[in-house]
Amino acid sequence: MFNLKKKNLKELDLILLFATLILSIYGLIVLYSAQGGDFSAIKTQIASTVIGFILIAVLCTMDLDVIKKSWKVIYAISIALLVMTLFLGRGLDEWGAKSWVYIGSFSIQPSEIVKVGLIFSFAAYIDKYKDKLNEPLILLRVLIFAAIPVGLILLQPDFGTAMVYLFFIAAMLFVAGISWKWIGLFAVIGLVGGYILLTNLSGFRADRIQNFLNPSRDISGSNWQQYQGMIAIGSGMLNGRGFLKGSQSQYGYIPEKETDFIFSVLAEELGFIGAIILVILFTIIIIRLVMIARKSNNTFITIMVTGVAAMIFIHIFENIGMTIGIMPVTGIPLPLLSSGGTFQLICLILIGLALTASMQKSYRDPDLLDYETMNVIDPKLVSNSKKLANKSQV
Repeated sequence: MFNLKKKNLKELDLILLFATLILSIYGLIVLYSAQGGDFSAIKTQIASTVIGFILIAVLCTMDLDVIKKSWKVIYAISIALLVMTLFLGRGLDEWGAKSWVYIGSFSIQPSEIVKVGLIFSFAAYIDKYKDKLNEPLILLRVLIFAAIPVGLILLQPDFGTAMVYLFFIAAMLFVAGISWKWIGLFAVIGLVGGYILLTNLSGFRADRIQNFLNPSRDISGSNWQQYQGMIAIGSGMLNGRGFLKGSQSQYGYIPEKETDFIFSVLAEELGFIGAIILVILFTIIIIRLVMIARKSNNTFITIMVTGVAAMIFIHIFENIGMTIGIMPVTGIPLPLLSSGGTFQLICLILIGLALTASMQKSYRDPDLLDYETMNVIDPKLVSNSKKLANKSQV
């Protein structure tokens, strides 16, 4: 499992590593302000961040080829965690979904942990059938593999997290080479299903869609949080009101300021400049993840890192989008900023997987070896292969 011989330390993506480190520190500073300057309120986040970077260091010594062999176990554990959540989960009355499992005073959100498990195991599963992915029966098996955890999350019911899953699953399938005819078919099914879902929503979910379509609707009730969040963003202007000096942030006008609406805190107190710095750091991280995925000639690594990039991207887009009014409000946290120890750890672990992938030697699949590559490995090997090829032609 630990194999430094298969790591090329010179290939470690230092830009990704330092961008993640800077963003994590930036996030702790903003969260400290969101918590009203209460250091004790961010101790869990600090601990999760430190543990996360330790895990990154550990992951960078691990052989992905060895870990990949355990994908069945990882998938089984992931499904078990989601099934356990259906029976032991709490939070339905407070947040609309029983997504949290409590162990004493300590709580975890299994659906966040399963993001790592599914991205890893799904990449391995696709890699297993990569040459037959577009065959109907094989594709059906792949879709069922992904649909089981999504279905279990919908039963919580956590529609926001389920949409995140669907996004990175779609991205992984696209990069794996799914045919455009299937993409077209799934797009039609998605549009029809989305229409049926939206027209049958009720309660707070229906309110969120109506508030999105009409931002001035019910600003003293169900749309209070988004309305106040947008006021905070607008009042920040270029330079912001100053650290710990945001009126909306510090006087309780934004209920979920340390989690879902932490971007509003940043924009109000640090202004447009602070928000742009955040977006630049996020952009660097996404670009470096895409570069790692494109660089690899190993299908498993390419698909896995694509899943990591897609998961982080959709969280950024949805969270910032809902605070500025271009997306409906959902309980989707902002990576490396929003309060939540489980999510902080998961983000850092996923980036750690991408970093270890950037150093992994033997990128090229054995099936893709050509004469030129074989010649570099062993000149005799290419010579013998050419002789065999000539004999077969005769």
